[in-house]
Amino acid sequence: QVQLVESGGGLVQAGGSLRLSCAASGRAFSSYAVGWFRQAPGKEREFVSTISGSGGTTYYADSVKDRFTIFRDNAKNTVYLQMNSLKPEDTAVYHCAADRDALQLSSRRWHYEYWGQGTQVTVSS
Repeated sequence: QVQLVESGGGLVQAGGSLRLSCAASGRAFSSYAVGWFRQAPGKEREFVSTISGSGGTTYYADSVKDRFTIFRDNAKNTVYLQMNSLKPEDTAVYHCAADRDALQLSSRRWHYEYWGQGTQVTVSS
């Protein structure tokens, strides 16, 4: 069992940056791939990025590629999402999720077994 807690959200102006954190409890954190998803009001939850258990492989949605960076520190049981050049359309609740298959790197939310409660990111124009 893994429990996930997100932090780092907030209000930022367009063009600004935020770093989200996803802290995990439980053992063998490196055996899980971890993904970030986001959900804006009235919209489906969408994939943002994912990282393999070792941190060696990453995958991004086209909408955030070259602006967001995902990385992890397994010694701290934490995955990060560095978000730069933020746009108003990035406004959403951001959730992290863990997948027991460390190598799957899925963009499909049903592949992830564990979810955090989310952190709000608001980008003003």
